[in-house]
Amino acid sequence: MASQFQSFDSVNNPAAAKPRLAALREELRRQGLDAFAVPRADEHQGEYVPENAQRLAWLTGFTGSAGAAIAGLEKAAIFVDGRYTIQVREQVDPALFEPMELAGWAQEQWIATNLPKGGALGFDPWLHTPDSVAQLEKAVANAGGKLVPTQRNPLDAVWANRPAAPRAQVKPHALVFAGETAEDKLKRVRAALQQARCSALVISDPHALAWLFNIRGGDVGHTPLPLGYALIPMEGKAQIFLDPAKLNDEVRGLLKPLADLGGPQDLELAVVKQAKDGARIRLDSATAGFALKRLVEQAGGIADIGPDPIALMKAVKNPVEREGTRAAHRRDGAAVTRFLAWFNREAASGKLTEIAAAEALEDFRRETNALADLSFPTISAAGPNAAMPHYRVTRQSDRRIEHGIYLVDSGAQYNDGTTDITRTLAVGTPSAEMRDRNTRVLKGHIAIARAVFPKGTSGAQIDAFARQYLWQAGLDFDHGTGHGVGSYLSVHEGPQRISKLGTTPLQAGMILSNEPGYYKEGAYGIRIENLVLVEEREIPGGDRQMLGFETLTLAPIDLALIERNLLSQEEVAWLNAYHARVRETLGGQVDAETAGWLEQATRAI
Repeated sequence: MASQFQSFDSVNNPAAAKPRLAALREELRRQGLDAFAVPRADEHQGEYVPENAQRLAWLTGFTGSAGAAIAGLEKAAIFVDGRYTIQVREQVDPALFEPMELAGWAQEQWIATNLPKGGALGFDPWLHTPDSVAQLEKAVANAGGKLVPTQRNPLDAVWANRPAAPRAQVKPHALVFAGETAEDKLKRVRAALQQARCSALVISDPHALAWLFNIRGGDVGHTPLPLGYALIPMEGKAQIFLDPAKLNDEVRGLLKPLADLGGPQDLELAVVKQAKDGARIRLDSATAGFALKRLVEQAGGIADIGPDPIALMKAVKNPVEREGTRAAHRRDGAAVTRFLAWFNREAASGKLTEIAAAEALEDFRRETNALADLSFPTISAAGPNAAMPHYRVTRQSDRRIEHGIYLVDSGAQYNDGTTDITRTLAVGTPSAEMRDRNTRVLKGHIAIARAVFPKGTSGAQIDAFARQYLWQAGLDFDHGTGHGVGSYLSVHEGPQRISKLGTTPLQAGMILSNEPGYYKEGAYGIRIENLVLVEEREIPGGDRQMLGFETLTLAPIDLALIERNLLSQEEVAWLNAYHARVRETLGGQVDAETAGWLEQATRAI
């Protein structure tokens, strides 16, 4: 059956980049600009953006989830992080856009080298946060130029046949899944505003909007978001700014007691009105556009740039959401296990392709009759394609799955929870090097899963647990060990994460991924990912509040890729206990043939 939730058609058209860049340069000259900054983000700084906001992809051909470009009149550059160093070389013409690291110094260096003295670098004030504008401002000042907010985005001016803004219907998220009423959530938000001494909060993050008002939408792929804004004053009624076409009578009836409803065009006036007389307005440092800061300040208010208090509230799942995610993972685990058994039967033929495998996995999930969407496009990667951590298969790149390694990273959206799982599978007999690397990744995965740590510990403090065994062999991986996960929201949720940059203290109720990996360019890639729930731990004789992880994901880990001699007895015990739990939990939820395979796949070692 064809995929319902993802396309394998390539959105990359290398031949289109040259005339598009030329058209943009003509528009820059018309607007008196020497260069223009093109971020990957939309007005809400989202990871998944609607088609009408995919400006970076339209201009450059790069389709990764993080990046930026600066287009000058003579030269241009694209900036990506370590996840996309291979992909950017395959998708972007280096004669048009020089690939560079996505780091502040790299952009500063490019600006210093390429912006003429006294030159103007333009930017769309809705697409950059105040912090990113400050960085650009510093770089431009150091180069002797000026930073210019544009009235109209010059790229939009030359984007022929640009798609319309999305208008998907907003739906209620029932209390049986949400676990807390919107009224109670609003009280918590206002208490946080009072503590921060702010008179109002502008909600610019659609995830926060969806969570606070217990609604979901469909404006972007894979994350059930209604794109819009809200204004939460300390006193008076909240205001929600959504395209009226997204709201049916049922949703209007649910929202009207909570907030006044307006269209997107009403946002600016409402912010200006709220900001008068020196009011302090909290703007989310992660998602609020610079344009909002300018509106507040021009109206005489104080733009209080800081974290949206909803982000942390949303990250800590309530008891209903915790039970929901457990149910979602049992359901999803059964579907994934059916896929793994099917893959074990089919892959040996050498006829299976990456797309065929991705479609089969989606079919198994659809057969749960509970699948709302995939939580991201499936990463179905064979051989050297698996060496790209965020590889996305297209009909042009679709590779036959043959002897070696196959990596599948996938997830699902259910009303009661969001899942994300990666399994690395051997096809044929893996090499000794593959088993060594996979086992080192597994050891790091187990180290995170078994970690016990005091309350107040951040993800940065435990990130090295996952890397230590790779480091011992002179190896590493260029992505975080874990990201936060929402409750029928984004599969990539902050502020919690396990990475070198993860400074938010972990709290009981947070969901994160545990996904160390290893990638050998041009050969293969390895990643083992489960989701984990932070839980309180009682340590006999201890005098500190301690936390640990409950592993949520349930599916076998390929034993053919494990070098037993590299595992300690404690690690073997963890793996055997995990597999016993997988077998006991899922054995009765799958068909007899899969159950027989599962017995063997989860045997004790």
